[in-house]
Amino acid sequence: MKFQRRKFLHLAAGAAALPAVSRMARAQAYPTRPVTVVVSFPAGGPADAVARIVAERMRVGLGQPVIIENVSGANGSIGAGRVARAAPDGYTLSLGVWNSHVANGATTALSYDVLSDFEPVAMLASYSQLIVAKQAIPANDLQGLIAWLKANPDKASQGHPGVGSQGHLSGIFFQTLTGTRFAQVPYRGLTFAMQDLVSGQIDMVFPDPASALALARAGRIKAYAVAGKSRSAAGPEIPTVDEAGLPGFYVANWTAFFAPKGTPGNVIARLNEATVSTLADPTTRQKLADLGFEIPEREQLTPAALSAFHKAEIEKWWPIIKAANIKGE
Repeated sequence: MKFQRRKFLHLAAGAAALPAVSRMARAQAYPTRPVTVVVSFPAGGPADAVARIVAERMRVGLGQPVIIENVSGANGSIGAGRVARAAPDGYTLSLGVWNSHVANGATTALSYDVLSDFEPVAMLASYSQLIVAKQAIPANDLQGLIAWLKANPDKASQGHPGVGSQGHLSGIFFQTLTGTRFAQVPYRGLTFAMQDLVSGQIDMVFPDPASALALARAGRIKAYAVAGKSRSAAGPEIPTVDEAGLPGFYVANWTAFFAPKGTPGNVIARLNEATVSTLADPTTRQKLADLGFEIPEREQLTPAALSAFHKAEIEKWWPIIKAANIKGE
């Protein structure tokens, strides 16, 4: 009888372990079906473009299709929230950007935590904003622009693509660092702000390189500086803010992969490996460069590096957002 009892207990323990063994086996075999990347903004925008360029090549590294699903609304919080609630199995990823994974945590009451409800996978690409103004502004360099703004308080205007957007916060950050004051004008999108800048209806914008470089080179607007630590590969003729006399005014729009909290470490490692391989592909790199995006150095493509960067962005921007009392619309 003792033998039979021991045999029964052994079989019962083995049966109880089967689900865990099965989960481990599935994780080790990952991926066995398509991976979905949720882009929290409409098709055709910068985030969507990066996702589709990366997905096209990433299927080679994963051996499975990578499907893009656009789930837009509420400044990215609807799509990000969907991923936060998804099964942590590596088959649903978030294309995180500054809006969805930084700003929303300070402006909106969310059903998830932008930091603790995601596992970082890898940074993808980023661009630093430009400081541009209408052609009629008398200043020919950044120091001259700041001096002109100080001499004309509350008379100039800056366009941005909506309350709580990075363009909006850039203007507040700029005023804080320079001691200037100017009106901020929200638009339905950056395209409309750039149109009014060219026509002289507003004075300044802080746009992405792809939206401004051709206009600057054609002499239709003035480009004073790139808001980054290094010059943009897309516009190497434009000095950095450090070179132009406004050190520390760094504003980058970035994209990164995040998985739901609890995704197994080996699945994260597999996704990271496929991402790094994708970003090393010359064709992929050129496609991103053509849009004004820059790819981080290899050591900045680890999950740990993304985690540290994400925390630093929150620590930098949340105080600025909260001090300005900006609330999500």
